[in-house]
Amino acid sequence: MNLRNSLDSVPSWVPATGHALRHAGVYFDAVRVPGVIGQDVMYRLLSFTDFPGGPIIRECTRERSLYFLLPPGGSAGRVWPAPARALGRDGKGSAFVGIPAVDGLTWPLKWQSLPTDEHPFVDGELLHEKLVRALR
Repeated sequence: MNLRNSLDSVPSWVPATGHALRHAGVYFDAVRVPGVIGQDVMYRLLSFTDFPGGPIIRECTRERSLYFLLPPGGSAGRVWPAPARALGRDGKGSAFVGIPAVDGLTWPLKWQSLPTDEHPFVDGELLHEKLVRALR
C-alpha cells in the first residue's frame, strides 16, 4: 500500500470495515488488468508519478487482477488493449468492483495505492500510456 501520502479524507464509497461492491460508473470507472501485466503497469505508473498514483486495488485470488480507479466516465473514449478491461457505464451491462476498507481484514482485496485528496483517481491518459508500453 502507498503510505507516502496520507489519506486526508476517506471517500464515501470506501467501506468502514471489510469490503463492499460498488457499481462502476457511479463513483468511479475502473480498468482491470490481470496478473503480471497489471503488476508491471502499476510499477510503471507509480514509478512515473513518484508513487502518488491514485487508487489501485489488488485482488488476491484467481488472476490477481489490479483495478485502477478512474473518475466516472474516465475509461470511455479510449480503446483499452487486451487483456485490460474497462468497467464503467458504457451501455454494455453492469459491472461491480470490490472496494476494501482502508484498515482491517479486507481479504481477498487490498489497497496497493490509496486515493488521496491530491490524487483521488488514477490519470486515465497516463494509465493507458503505461499499459500500451507494458504490452510492447
